[in-house]
Amino acid sequence: NYHCQVSRRQFVSLHRPEIKLESLKEDIKDFLKTSGWEKKLQNAVYSELNVFPSPCHPAAPPEHMKEPLAYMRKAQGSWEKRILKSLNSMCTELSIPLAQKRPVSEQKELLNKWNEMGTDEPDLSLFRPVYAPKDFLEVLMNLRNPNYENGEQPSFRSHLGLIQVPLKVKDIPELKEDFSELGLNIGQLGIDDSAQVPPEFFENEHVRVGQKVLAEQDSAAAQQYVRQGCPTALRADLWALILNISNQPEDILYYEQLKSNVIQHDLLVDSLIYKDVKLTASNDDYYFVFEDYLYQVLLCFSRDTSVLEHFTYSSATPPKSYIRGKLGMEEYAVFYPPNVNYNSFILSVAPLCFLYHEPSKLYQIFREMYVRFFFRLHSISSHPSGIVSLCLLFETLLQTHLPQLFYHLREIGAQPLRISFKWMVRAFSGYLATDQLLLLWDRILGYNSLEILAVLAAAVFAFRAVNLMEVTSLAAAEAVLADLSTLKVMPLLQIFLFATVT
Repeated sequence: NYHCQVSRRQFVSLHRPEIKLESLKEDIKDFLKTSGWEKKLQNAVYSELNVFPSPCHPAAPPEHMKEPLAYMRKAQGSWEKRILKSLNSMCTELSIPLAQKRPVSEQKELLNKWNEMGTDEPDLSLFRPVYAPKDFLEVLMNLRNPNYENGEQPSFRSHLGLIQVPLKVKDIPELKEDFSELGLNIGQLGIDDSAQVPPEFFENEHVRVGQKVLAEQDSAAAQQYVRQGCPTALRADLWALILNISNQPEDILYYEQLKSNVIQHDLLVDSLIYKDVKLTASNDDYYFVFEDYLYQVLLCFSRDTSVLEHFTYSSATPPKSYIRGKLGMEEYAVFYPPNVNYNSFILSVAPLCFLYHEPSKLYQIFREMYVRFFFRLHSISSHPSGIVSLCLLFETLLQTHLPQLFYHLREIGAQPLRISFKWMVRAFSGYLATDQLLLLWDRILGYNSLEILAVLAAAVFAFRAVNLMEVTSLAAAEAVLADLSTLKVMPLLQIFLFATVT
């Protein structure tokens, strides 16, 4: 996209009289600077550096870019087979194909009600979710490094949590260093009573700086800026700048093509998406008003082949299907939607609806958030922002800094991860109040990391520790932690990270 636009502009500039052959290189540089393309190219490069992993060793096989640990790759492969088996058995039971062309009458009907799909009430009682968070947690609990089977390292044997793989996770001193901008002496949006800086003074100055960052159109500066939180009025533009989303005419056209694909073809996952929206967002006090947006974004997402690019750095592999009667013949293989339904997707889109009201831009922002961050919450990998590492980080923080609470909950059969897993796998969407969730996601974008989810989960347990020490069952512990909608995210994070004795 950028390459084509730059090439066009350079071609035009070469025909201008002030461009001389002997100074061509410098003239092109000057042109890029004065036309604004230098900044656009910098943002595009910065975006790529944020998304793609560092280059592997030249001798490393290609699968190491996806996931360096063989047992993780094997576990992810088994999990994918299980999901596909569930999908295929549903197809067989309901006598429904994975994909089929819609009749012309149905295409017209869908096109007419595209902006009010929520009014439909089809019977979806026979469709079942492909998997639930607890199913995924059970898989993660059974992960083992085969090299450690016979004689585990003594240091790891002391880990009493559910995750039993020896991955390196950060301790509080390392987290303090990484999240230094969250320090007690630094101004933050989301803190009402900082003794160091009066909130209204900090907020006014922070808004002024934010407007300057937007005027400069610098992705790196925007990413640094949002570590202290985004002013509500600037958040949509700042996030788009960080994610390098500009919603050009060709982007809008691409979205319209995806919409056309939805209109023309009916996929099995459409019904699963429909059912999940009805079960989750439609019953949510914050998100029910965005039901139509959710259908539009998720149905288009399930058809978007550009999402396949993220499989180069994801431990997952896109599922394949074959044209009827051509099973096993690779030339007839097609990628079935790489984004198998799961209600976390719905809860990943819903908060973005508060910021973006133009469907194609909302779609692009969600897609970029997914291929940068959210896919890591649904695949098995050793990446520091992967769900396995987040679970281990959460358990390690709790066991190290609240050992009495951790041991008490473990003894009564209420392993903390059984409660916090659903928060982390959904990036706290559907649990926190929307303003608090957006403040949390500011920091995910600012630090280009999901580790803050595990820190917040541990901080929630620390905040409710007194009540949790009195419970005697998993159900009672869940009741104590059932409502997180009144929590203030930033004070919790600050106290846990910077007021914890290490």
